[in-house]
Amino acid sequence: MCTTCGCGQGDVTINGEVPHGHAHTHNHNHNHNHNHNHDHDHGAGGSRIVEIEQDILSANDHMAMHNRQDFARFGVLALNLVSSPGSGKTSLLVRTASELADKMPIHVIEGDQQTSLDAERIRQTGVAAVQVNTGKGCHLDADMISRAIQNMQLEKSGVLFIENVGNLVCPAAFDLGEAARVVILSVTEGEDKPLKYPDMFLSAKLMIINKCDLLAYVPFDVEKCVEYARRINPQIEVLQVSALNGDGLGEWYEWIAAQSEMLQRDG
Repeated sequence: MCTTCGCGQGDVTINGEVPHGHAHTHNHNHNHNHNHNHDHDHGAGGSRIVEIEQDILSANDHMAMHNRQDFARFGVLALNLVSSPGSGKTSLLVRTASELADKMPIHVIEGDQQTSLDAERIRQTGVAAVQVNTGKGCHLDADMISRAIQNMQLEKSGVLFIENVGNLVCPAAFDLGEAARVVILSVTEGEDKPLKYPDMFLSAKLMIINKCDLLAYVPFDVEKCVEYARRINPQIEVLQVSALNGDGLGEWYEWIAAQSEMLQRDG
């Protein structure tokens, strides 16, 4: 976990476009200490590491609760998109933003260690995006999301897509306040990813198998991948898509609409 991987918040930057010319501010009147410090005194032993991990996750979960309350107040469906690098999740998100923007309010938070390249790709669709650069950090956390949404104007009954840093390990441990976690796996990766990274697939509501247009050219067993994923998480839903040619995207959009309707009904 992050107490051993060396990431931190000291060099996090958030740079976004503020729709409609003003920011959406949140005043919770809570004092949150999110120094996210990591103790590398290995002489402290494993118990000290576990204690630090618990402190970090407890503070994160507290902030995630407030994020979830903000999203619920606006009826915003927050989806946390997670994957390893190169899965095609940005391409999927660009196409999704382009094709859904005239049907529902779309908001995007982009997470990367450096650059605003992915946020710029989103903005080219006409959808505003806030870029979060984590510096050395290997994941987004709830505090970063809280800070990012202060640079956004959340619209009622909209969808917030949070594209996490490309990593199937640390993001699994950090609740952002999302309604659902969506893990994206491309056919250019191994079908054994769910077994190798079980925490991520256990916590996901939906697995998207992307780049299915390449199935004829790569040795990827879809049935085995689904079997492995459901061995870890029997309830996980699965969609097969191609962000390049659009195959399966209709089902993806229907899934988003169904999750949004469920949120409005239950909220």
